[in-house]
Amino acid sequence: MSDARALIERYLAAWNEKDPAARRAAIDELWTEDAAYVDPLVAAEGRDAIDGAIAAVQAQFPGLVFRLAGDVDAHHHLARFTWELGPEDGEALAVGFDVAEFSEDGRITKIHGFLDKVPG
Repeated sequence: MSDARALIERYLAAWNEKDPAARRAAIDELWTEDAAYVDPLVAAEGRDAIDGAIAAVQAQFPGLVFRLAGDVDAHHHLARFTWELGPEDGEALAVGFDVAEFSEDGRITKIHGFLDKVPG
C-alpha cells in the first residue's frame, strides 16, 4: 500500500460525513463490495451494513468527529492506526486502535477495531 495514510484519512472522513449520499459514495469508493468492519460493539458485513454502522455512531455521538491520533504504520496490505472521537477542538471522549486490510487495488477489505477508551 503506497499511501496508507491518505487512505486512512479518507476512511476517517467517511466516518465524519454527515450527508448520507456523500457518505455512501465514499464507502463505495473506499471499501470492497464484500468488506467487513468488526470491533467489540459492531460486526458489519458489506457496504450497506458498514454505512448503517457509521450512521448509528453519528446518531449516538452527534457533533463529535473522528481524527487520526498519530502515524499510520503500514506494510504489505495492512495498516494500523489510532483514532480519537471527540469535539473538533476538544479532548477525545473515545480512543481506538484499528488494523485495516487492503485489497490488491488499495481498497479496504476489513477493519479490525479495538476500543482503548470509551465514554462512561
